[in-house]
Amino acid sequence: MPLATVYSRAKLGVQAPLVTVEVHLSGGLPAFNIVGLPEASVRESRDRVRSALVNSRFEFPVSRITVNLAPADLPKEGGRFDLPIAIGILVASGQLPTAPLANCELIGELGLSGELRAVDAALPAAVQAGEAGHSLILPAANAGLASILDASDIREAHSLLAVVAHLHGQQALPYASADNAAEITENYPDLCEVRGQASAKRALEIAAAGGHSLLLSGPPGTGKTLLANRLPGILPPLNESERLEIATVQSVAGQPLRLNRPFRAPHHTASGVALVGGGSYPRPGEISLAHNGVLFLDELPLHCDWQKARFPLSKNTLSL
Repeated sequence: MPLATVYSRAKLGVQAPLVTVEVHLSGGLPAFNIVGLPEASVRESRDRVRSALVNSRFEFPVSRITVNLAPADLPKEGGRFDLPIAIGILVASGQLPTAPLANCELIGELGLSGELRAVDAALPAAVQAGEAGHSLILPAANAGLASILDASDIREAHSLLAVVAHLHGQQALPYASADNAAEITENYPDLCEVRGQASAKRALEIAAAGGHSLLLSGPPGTGKTLLANRLPGILPPLNESERLEIATVQSVAGQPLRLNRPFRAPHHTASGVALVGGGSYPRPGEISLAHNGVLFLDELPLHCDWQKARFPLSKNTLSL
């Protein structure tokens, strides 16, 4: 059939809204158009998809190809739509059956050889695909999800050929493996290493027990930074909900998954956007990256427009 529908997920903050990738082949002069508010990296997928299909020994249709990324008013960014676009072209040109795609979502960036490369915000996509009752196919390079989520509906692929073989029913893709699990590190600096400072250590213990913010002041060399570095080690252990929240923010920021309490120490010259996040395509700032951990603001009065902006402090935030 000349029309194919494939499901994928966009990136919008810490959310992953559903995107329907519609591919239509029609007569006329050969062309390849992508509509649906794509940014430059999405428009460039035309060349990546064409080369990946040809180098994977598939036939690239000589016709007018129109790809619609719905909803049309949702901005699309990154290379995450390469894989669903390529699969949609194969379905529309009759090289792949449509049945396996009814309850399946795909994300992944394609290399020119057909290999799959990692994408940002894979964790929110996996969470919301599971909530929708869909399975998810994503690049094997997005490792670590199996240590956070139930991997029974998440499959990993190394290449476009492997995905096509799975959808054809020839060779099933493996489920997400815990062999490359997210790093869980509890080797925080130990508060016992600090000699003296009994009052300051007592203040740290009270702040950690109650989830309070803390303000320490004093001349240079009195141990404020030394104490701040040891606060994460006396915070309560993370529960499953907190681990998922931390991993989601790290996934959106494109960082390796480390399931421990974060410690963020931005320089006092950091801008407001660097602290609170934002931008045309919202990205987390230092406050979000410190969620469920410690935000260490050294030289607090020197932080740009801090008092004027009145940024709210996150839970378990330490301000010095």
